[in-house]
Amino acid sequence: MSTIERVIITGASSGLGFAIAQRFLAEGSRVLINARDPGKLARAREQLGVDPRRVIAVAGDVGAPATAERLADTARTAFGGVDVLVNSAGIFGLTPFLDATAAQLDAFYTTNVKGAYLLTQAVVRVMLEPRQEARRGCVINLGTVMVEQPSAKLPCSAAMASKGAVHALTRSLAIELAQHQIRVNAIAPGIIRTPLIGDAADSLAGLHPLARVGEPREIADAALYLARADFVTGTVLDVDGGYAHGR
Repeated sequence: MSTIERVIITGASSGLGFAIAQRFLAEGSRVLINARDPGKLARAREQLGVDPRRVIAVAGDVGAPATAERLADTARTAFGGVDVLVNSAGIFGLTPFLDATAAQLDAFYTTNVKGAYLLTQAVVRVMLEPRQEARRGCVINLGTVMVEQPSAKLPCSAAMASKGAVHALTRSLAIELAQHQIRVNAIAPGIIRTPLIGDAADSLAGLHPLARVGEPREIADAALYLARADFVTGTVLDVDGGYAHGR
């Protein structure tokens, strides 16, 4: 298979974003990684352990328009374009509906929805530039299987409202951008062993028919598949140990 040359990955200082960066680098890609904390991002870049010329780190909050433009401009200058964007940055939290605050709802929407929207907008403009060598592109969003299959054990309506918007954005952009040969898909993970879930991950294994939690590398494998699946767009791919279909 041909190498996917140029990739932007947000939320890449740990967890799913870091695992996805590892997977694309192993395939020979050049990767621009982003996260909010400059120190954590710098450590992640070192931990990736590849030729530093293949990894560019740009810190910034994806919910800020300036960050989106800076990431797109850096990829344009350093890589000559973008082939794949992975919107992995996201926040999650458990709060019962009646206890959720407007500030929490704003935070979820700013990172999970506004961040993905603004960065995709900036990157698609780069993908459509005449000087970009490959006149096609791929966007991969990170949603969650709990949008379609909520659990009473995990009260998180504010977070799910934002992730539901990510699923809707995925499908809408897939249709709007198909004329430009830009594919847009999402991954809907089940419970994955990441810092976002913390030590509680294994205690939730029973939610999945496969009786275990997922590993970050399994989400990374799904991202690589979607990056190469040229006839797949507008899909939300469940990577969830059977959670969505076994309940």
